[in-house]
Amino acid sequence: MALKATIFKAELQIADMDRHYYQNHTLTIARHPSENDERMMIRLLAFSLFADEQLSFTKGLSTDDEPDLWLKNYSGEIELWIDLGQPDEKRIRKACGRAQSVVLINYGGRTSETWWDQMAGKLDRFQNLKVLNLPESSSKTLAELAERNMQLSASIQDGHIMLSNERHSLDITLEQRKD
Repeated sequence: MALKATIFKAELQIADMDRHYYQNHTLTIARHPSENDERMMIRLLAFSLFADEQLSFTKGLSTDDEPDLWLKNYSGEIELWIDLGQPDEKRIRKACGRAQSVVLINYGGRTSETWWDQMAGKLDRFQNLKVLNLPESSSKTLAELAERNMQLSASIQDGHIMLSNERHSLDITLEQRKD
């Protein structure tokens, strides 16, 4: 019998001073059986950074032809494709061909450094690709905020993200590898 996704609920209050976006979102997040809390919370962090009424979580890990999050316009065109981890060049090429803008949030410590060393030169040609790196210390600490029912606040200013709940507060800065 196949394992089912675990459902998480999040009340997310976003104050993004960089984009002048201030909104509350009620989110339902399905965590795939092979996904850990760290990766799920990085998806939530990505939502916070690029929040929009049209931004949504996708099937993610359970399908190869969808990103972790995407923003589609009303005609169904993909405006923003957000992926996590260390995808291969073929997947990135496909994403850049299908979406107006692609964001890759790279994480994983030493493995992400090795991936970047191998991929940096290959990714220069993609003009609509942005690559951000989440430091390993931040991604591990981010996992500690995971709960089945979450109330989180995200404040974003000058590229710094302050993500907090009633007990913990994290200051996160993503390194921009490619813009």
